[in-house]
Amino acid sequence: MQMRARLEVLIDEMLDGRILLDEALAEFEKLYIQKALVRHRDNLSRTAVTLGVHRNTLSKRVAAYRIQDQVVSPARLRSR
Repeated sequence: MQMRARLEVLIDEMLDGRILLDEALAEFEKLYIQKALVRHRDNLSRTAVTLGVHRNTLSKRVAAYRIQDQVVSPARLRSR
C-alpha cells in the first residue's frame, strides 16, 4: 500500500475517533521525532540534519515533549 493510501486510512480512523487537527499534528510530530532519535541513537545533531531542522529547535521540542509526558503520565495512571 502506498504511503498516501495508508495515511488516508489512518486519517479516516482519526476523524471517526474525533481527533482534533492540533492533537493529530502534535502526536505525529512527537512520534516522528522519537523514531528519528531512536535511529540516530539519541544524537540530536544527526537527528536534526535528518529532519531538516536546527539542532536547537529539535532540542527545545524534545524537552517540551518530555515535560508533557511527565505531566500527563501520572494523570493517565490514576485514571486506569
